[in-house]
Amino acid sequence: MQLTDLRSDTVTKPSQEMLQHMFAAEVGDDVYGEDPTINALEAKAAAMFGMEAGIFCPSGTMTNQIAIKAFTEPMSEVICDRSAHIHQYEGGGIAYNSMASTALVDGVRGKMTPEQVASYIRPLNNIHFPVTKLVALENTCNKGGGTYYTLAEIAAISDVCKEHKLSLHLDGARVFNALVASGDQALDYGRYFDSISVCLSKGLGAPVGSVLLGSEELILKARRIRKVLGGGMRQAGFLAAACIYALDHNIDRLQEDHQKAKQLEAILLNSGYIESVLPVETNIVIFKLNNRYTDQTFLNGLAKAGILAVSFGPQMIRFVTHLDFTQEMLQHTLQVLKALDKEPAII
Repeated sequence: MQLTDLRSDTVTKPSQEMLQHMFAAEVGDDVYGEDPTINALEAKAAAMFGMEAGIFCPSGTMTNQIAIKAFTEPMSEVICDRSAHIHQYEGGGIAYNSMASTALVDGVRGKMTPEQVASYIRPLNNIHFPVTKLVALENTCNKGGGTYYTLAEIAAISDVCKEHKLSLHLDGARVFNALVASGDQALDYGRYFDSISVCLSKGLGAPVGSVLLGSEELILKARRIRKVLGGGMRQAGFLAAACIYALDHNIDRLQEDHQKAKQLEAILLNSGYIESVLPVETNIVIFKLNNRYTDQTFLNGLAKAGILAVSFGPQMIRFVTHLDFTQEMLQHTLQVLKALDKEPAII
């Protein structure tokens, strides 16, 4: 039985073509700034998003944490949605690395409005409060079920930040999914964000790596922070080559992942064991089971059929489609989901 892994889009493996590019990479010592492939990746990503410079890091958590530390100081605060990855899934890094607090906004499926952001900005003349320094958006929103900000929505929040002299960071873990779904252009993002974290090891299929983008001044500061965090890599151009290949070949095909997610959504909406499904916008499918199955029983049933998924809260399940989720795997998954509706005893 071929394993179908829907736990995350981080589970993808390099294709043969990507591996060939990796093996052929020219490398040097990146801490000295001498790895030509890393330098090329950083310049390429910066140009794509209309930013001055970039820095290659092992993970999106590191690029996010570097940006937060660069823009904040102890006793300051970051505004983000309550479900944001930087708050929920980065190990308390904002407090640990930056000694900053978070102002948590109750957005809609991970998305904040300009009015909400403005209402969470602290008055500067009140010493009881931390000083608001940074606003952080996530695009797409993981816990929101793959929702995304459009460029117009980003621009409106950017206006609030500029009015109050706040920096604006993007956790772009799945930013290319957002761009493909919205039709917006990456080049326009540089007009609104002070820093952008671009993850290349999810939907684009690279094995490792994220790039933090910003001004030359910010990236110089980021290199110092990366060094302190232990993120300075040496001959990592082999990894950067995979990221360059991913940017060149795997962006447009994200639409295929979105289409497969919509097919999963359609089956689930017509299944008797489902209480609700978050509307699918990109490659993430989050649904709630009714009392017919527990989340663990449901996951066990999928596992018996060779399908892996994750619990995403009480009675909640998440599927994430990706480039290694083939059409054959999709058909198998659809058949299993139908079978679980008709024959619960198979669990």
